[in-house]
Amino acid sequence: MNGVREGLAPVRVVTVEDDPRYRESVAVLLRVAPDFQVVAAFESGEDALAAEPAERCRWDLVLMDLDLPGMTGVECTRALKAEVPALQVVVLTVFEERARILEAICAGADGYLLKRSSGEALMTQLRAVLAGGSPLSAGVARTVLDLVRELDGEPVRTPATRRGRIGLTPREGEVLGCLVRGMSYKATATSLGISIDTVRTHIRSVYRKLQVHSVAEAVGRALREGLV
Repeated sequence: MNGVREGLAPVRVVTVEDDPRYRESVAVLLRVAPDFQVVAAFESGEDALAAEPAERCRWDLVLMDLDLPGMTGVECTRALKAEVPALQVVVLTVFEERARILEAICAGADGYLLKRSSGEALMTQLRAVLAGGSPLSAGVARTVLDLVRELDGEPVRTPATRRGRIGLTPREGEVLGCLVRGMSYKATATSLGISIDTVRTHIRSVYRKLQVHSVAEAVGRALREGLV
């Protein structure tokens, strides 16, 4: 039913955003959604990191602006993910430059969304990250794919060749590609014609071979090394 997590506790959301008007508009959008609860709002990365550690451990999802006063959103994302790896951090920004996108993903961001997204699209994308996806706005997804194709300027070393060198099977490569495109486990299963349990099995194998522990880390390594 529209992706709402019926019967589950609301997702505890924190915003890190220095624009008070946009911060409030996001809060209003989330307040009317029964499956989300805004538990804190910060104007800077420093303020977010100044919260009590026990409080940060109770957060489920952080919406992170990039252009913040003082510490950047990328720096704050890296610090939060290092402290609480299971915390979902989704960048919410106006910037579409490929350098910023890659930097944020490599810092551990679980998604990269643009502020111009409609309210309905934003809610759909936020629910996707909770289902195991890594949502990317359409323009951002195209940029990510362009980055992958151009990575390190070695056309002879194709993505398949790079994957083979670290032991990924063709199917694992397909699953990894779905993760890079921000697809949820369910969408990946549907796209590849396999069960969700099989997707999970492949993802565990991908994590082991890439020596990573999360979707964000897997996507970051895939982008850095041109594996998709």
